[in-house]
Amino acid sequence: MNKVFKVGLIGCGHIAETYFRAQKYFNNIKIIKCADINKKASIKCASEYGIKSLSVNELLKDKEVEIILNLTIPKAHYEIAKKALLHNKHVYTEKPLAINLKDGKELLKLSKKKKLYIGNAPDTFLGGGNQKTRELLDKNIIGKINFGNAIFAFPGIQSYHPNPESWFAKKEGGPVIDMGPYYLTTLVNLLGPAKEVSGRIIRGANYRKIGIGPKKGKNFKVKCPTTYLSTIIFKNNTVIRLTLSFDVIAHQRNHIELYGNSGSLIVPDPNMFGGSVYTCKKLGDPWREFKTEKMLLGKINIKTQSSRANELPTNANYRGAGLAEMAYCIEKRKKHRCNGELSLHVLDIITSITKASISEVSQKIKTKCEKPNKFTEQEIKKILI
Repeated sequence: MNKVFKVGLIGCGHIAETYFRAQKYFNNIKIIKCADINKKASIKCASEYGIKSLSVNELLKDKEVEIILNLTIPKAHYEIAKKALLHNKHVYTEKPLAINLKDGKELLKLSKKKKLYIGNAPDTFLGGGNQKTRELLDKNIIGKINFGNAIFAFPGIQSYHPNPESWFAKKEGGPVIDMGPYYLTTLVNLLGPAKEVSGRIIRGANYRKIGIGPKKGKNFKVKCPTTYLSTIIFKNNTVIRLTLSFDVIAHQRNHIELYGNSGSLIVPDPNMFGGSVYTCKKLGDPWREFKTEKMLLGKINIKTQSSRANELPTNANYRGAGLAEMAYCIEKRKKHRCNGELSLHVLDIITSITKASISEVSQKIKTKCEKPNKFTEQEIKKILI
């Protein structure tokens, strides 16, 4: 039987409900206390889930709490993660690790000095869709991968989030910070580390209108680019064209397509855990489907539409898997998959895409990481209820 780690949650916002639900699936994590700079939000969260509400400083100092789950807004990730480590607590942070590379490097250095674990979302690459893709690519199903295309494009979060302003802020806003981690973590999991990026930017509009909640109808200023058109060269020399946009009404392109010497492959949505993988080995042949619904982290588990737009009754969503896998590795003293080195490398790619796109000068990737080990069904069973 696994040890159950006591978790303190900081940041009682929109995504907190997803992590509370994770406790239904994983046997080694239990959220026991919560905090938020907005005291009312913390009290409401505590009341809803039957736990104790504390101030942020009280929670960081609480000796019962072993892992801090950092669900704050991106610009606060570094500060809260650093304080957690300084209070001798392991920390698992929502994406991204930090806003800039300097802060990310400092967190890794501190975690190593304190001999503590630092983990980071996204953990969707641990799901059935990504792991089935990894299995097929490890078997060389489409041969040497030469290049590929990846796209995330929609009209923007303002249509379904009551407080969308931070997604369009100068430093922590834009689609690269928001959705880039899902796509880039998936690509690193499949292809290995990156070595160089280039890009261009677009800002589709100077103002956006909030579409839901108390501020519905209010216009707010867009302070960041809202479309990034990037080229990423990986160390294995695979070239990926990546589009990340808040400016597209609709499109019919697949999330990720990879093109090899002996076939093509379609990767399912990097923002979710399930989905089918498709391959085609010969021009004119039908695409072959590899379903993931029978895989442990690919089973459809969303029964009803939630307040989150990506949680549909046709999806598998096991957010919290990365936290549970980290907890298991803390107990067994193993390296976890959603580790600091991977997250720092993804942050390096993100900040390099931003710099390259704004300056229109290609950027070298400075950090290194190992391709995560495949997450086997046997390993997953160990952390499931």
